[in-house]
Amino acid sequence: MRWPENAQGWPLAEHSRFVLSRPHRWHVQVAGTGPTLLLIHGAGGATQSWRGLFPLLAADHHVIAVDLPGQGFTQMGARMRCGLDYVAEDLLALMTSQNWKPDVLIGHSAGAAIALRMAEQMDAPPVIGLNAALDRFEGMAGWLFPLMAKALSLTPFTADIFTRTASSPGTVKRLLASTGSTLDAEGIALYRRLVTDRTHVDATLAMMSQWTVDSLVSRLASHQSRTLLVAGASDGAVPPEVSRRVASIMPRASFVKLDTLGHLMHEENPEYLAKLIRDFVADSA
Repeated sequence: MRWPENAQGWPLAEHSRFVLSRPHRWHVQVAGTGPTLLLIHGAGGATQSWRGLFPLLAADHHVIAVDLPGQGFTQMGARMRCGLDYVAEDLLALMTSQNWKPDVLIGHSAGAAIALRMAEQMDAPPVIGLNAALDRFEGMAGWLFPLMAKALSLTPFTADIFTRTASSPGTVKRLLASTGSTLDAEGIALYRRLVTDRTHVDATLAMMSQWTVDSLVSRLASHQSRTLLVAGASDGAVPPEVSRRVASIMPRASFVKLDTLGHLMHEENPEYLAKLIRDFVADSA
């Protein structure tokens, strides 16, 4: 498959390929040799979020980064398969179709939930969660937010309206600042490309409307994967307490809190995260 016109200058495009594994046509980036690491971005992100970490890990690992259905450059083939269980199932089917056998699953935010769900369907490989989104919304938001997301995803032109209102560089910069992370100009520009892409926004809304982690969280006390949950002290999207609390109930989990870093910690300081991941992979081996 040829690159779309809006993909010019996309980070690490030299490592990109497109794979048809039904129901989606996946955009993946693959490089390196060694233990296989699967990188799963969070809702609303794409492979660009790994642009700093990917080449560092690929120096001594086989690294696979993937765009989630409809997000980035993955073409969604089934709109109703954007929830946690379906995405994990379809990602596992993609891995099987390419004979990729991840030794460690690494997920950011919602990607951490996907990694843990995949691990349940596999032979409990080690998992690393970066600012893992593993909690339900509190109070009114617990029922209001999913309903709003579902309504938004089903309303015609909603994605168009969002892309227009969020298209200014200042708006994108403020949105990113609310996560507690400080990105460079390139990082801000790449997220602006995503939030002004109607297809990407529409897929993110579909994922939000179908998302629930309640069933997964209820099983974590018996989850057998060795797990490292890393939280940024300045995370404005997922409180660090979520990872600490989840680590306390998982039988083989540990928790690390990083000062000064926010929700996009792997983009703020990829060198430190690469070292943390290497140490964990080596210990797991």
